[in-house]
Amino acid sequence: MAAAKNLTFLSTQDAICTLNTLQTNASALEQVRRERSNPQLQLNAMRAFLERAGLAVDELDHLNIIHVTGTKGKGSTCAFTEQILRNYGFRTGFYSSPHLVQVRERIRINGQPIGKDLFTKYFWQVYGRLDETKDAHGGTMPAYFRFLTILAFHVFLQEKVDLAVIEVGIGGAYDCTNIIRRPWVCGISSLGIDHTQILGDTIEKIAWQKGGIFKPGVPGFTVRQPEGAMPVLKERAKEIGCPLWVCPQLEDYQPDCGPLHLGLAGQHQRSNASLALQLSHTWLQRRCLPADHSFPITTVENNGTLQAPAFSPSPIMVKGLADAQWPGRTQTLKHGEVTYFLDGAHTMRSMQACVQWFRETAAQHERSASGAVARVLLFNATGERDSAAMLKLLVTCHFDFAVFCPNITEAIASCNADQQNFNVSVENMLTRCLDNERSWRLHNRLGDDKGTQLLIQDSLPRLPEHRGDTLVFPCILSALQWITQGRDSVLADPAKTTLAVKQSVTAKAAPLREAAEIHVLITGSLHLVGGALKHLDPASSK
Repeated sequence: MAAAKNLTFLSTQDAICTLNTLQTNASALEQVRRERSNPQLQLNAMRAFLERAGLAVDELDHLNIIHVTGTKGKGSTCAFTEQILRNYGFRTGFYSSPHLVQVRERIRINGQPIGKDLFTKYFWQVYGRLDETKDAHGGTMPAYFRFLTILAFHVFLQEKVDLAVIEVGIGGAYDCTNIIRRPWVCGISSLGIDHTQILGDTIEKIAWQKGGIFKPGVPGFTVRQPEGAMPVLKERAKEIGCPLWVCPQLEDYQPDCGPLHLGLAGQHQRSNASLALQLSHTWLQRRCLPADHSFPITTVENNGTLQAPAFSPSPIMVKGLADAQWPGRTQTLKHGEVTYFLDGAHTMRSMQACVQWFRETAAQHERSASGAVARVLLFNATGERDSAAMLKLLVTCHFDFAVFCPNITEAIASCNADQQNFNVSVENMLTRCLDNERSWRLHNRLGDDKGTQLLIQDSLPRLPEHRGDTLVFPCILSALQWITQGRDSVLADPAKTTLAVKQSVTAKAAPLREAAEIHVLITGSLHLVGGALKHLDPASSK
């Protein structure tokens, strides 16, 4: 362990920079290529890495795990569940992805990201053990997400949590969190189409992957699913031996203290809250009551689906739903005359929910505004996602400006290792932004301006009410500074670098300077939302 001892003198920043090397090192990329054709290799490799890090798979049984997957809402479901059980007085662990501002957000104890000192200590313990053993294993090191999953398990065991809420990364069956053998309960939030290269291109294929987290004899819960998904989940549960229940509607619960209030905004959070109630209730029953109280009393619907009962939530559960926070998802930040609406929606279904939430919430804010309100969209999307289709949904929000930028926090290099992504080139990011801008113009029937360049839109015609005007910026900070026109004191901080903008682009912003208020929807990517929060909520970077 000599190497590990030497590593303990390195800093948090050293740890994060070292972690980032696991995004692109040759052995990690080779792992991805090799395992994509044989997914079972992923779980075998994960077990081997876990053992090299000094952990055994059966140790994970002591973490009293709640395992959650889904396409949209799985993180929110976990946040509700963790808050409820923390309110009962349990010491909670919560592993989620991706992070918004700092990588430590992924590993939480009692709802808070682990501190820098703890992160640094445990990082070098795990990295040191893996580094020491790599020569005997062909020089292999785990890839980024795999390493963080191992680190989370190590942290939760060392910190002696009473339970761990574990959010799946991608899919379920072959996700590296699925080395868990004996969770206390499993949950599946709303399913949709995403990560098609890995999970498949139909809802049935995706449902098969998600149902892979079911375990024999372990109760599973799901929200109501799109047509095609539910039969697959039922079949997966049957072949694995997992009793599966469908959650009731939130309004079916009968709390003693009046209607339920949720800490997370949006109608779509209601199904996540119902799933969280079932997960936490079942965990409490199985963990804290005699064995004969383990399973809920159920009704069977005509199609043979088990329907979970809508019990009366305890006051602690009711408070947990109201107290829950999950930054970057249907989040509103008001900075004086500028209000930011942040939602990391990045699939068609989540964007539909985002549009509904934004239209309702922005309308409420506009009713209390002192004058005209300018609406601005700040958008980016990454990977294989259908940006054009998502942008088409956003057209109905009637934005005065649409602004596009890559997921680069600021163009001037700064110490920002937490948000570095080495898997996509800057050129590709900017090309994607220009493509998105072109899609927006087509959706708004603005034609295609072949001369579009970063920061330059001189040739665009001024529309009535300026609706649909577009710009592309090289980074998140420059986009936010242009949108807010000096009206947000947080962004006007002299310590923040301001990029020089051409006079024509400054002139274009006249409606933003004249409006009584500016409403900004930031969406399309959780990484974009995280980069924005780094600037808008400085405390999130500390």
